[in-house]
Amino acid sequence: MAGSSTDGLRRASSRWWRSRWTRLTTAQGRESGMSTAEYAVGTIAACAFAAILFKVVNSPEVQEMVSSLIDRALNVAG
Repeated sequence: MAGSSTDGLRRASSRWWRSRWTRLTTAQGRESGMSTAEYAVGTIAACAFAAILFKVVNSPEVQEMVSSLIDRALNVAG
C-alpha cells in the first residue's frame, strides 16, 4: 500500500518536471516572461502609484481621520 502512494508521487513529480521542462524549452515558454522594456514600464507605473498613495496618505484629511480613529480606539479601550 505504501509503495503505491510513493509510485503515484513519483509519477506526478515526473509529470510536473516534464511539463516544466517543455515550457522552458519551447518558444512559447521562453517568450512568456517580461522583457526589459516591460519591466521599465512596470517599474515606472509602480513608482507613480506609490507617489499618488504617498500624497493621499499624507493629506491633512487622511491624517485627521487616522488620528480620530486612534483616539476613539484608545478612549474605548481606556
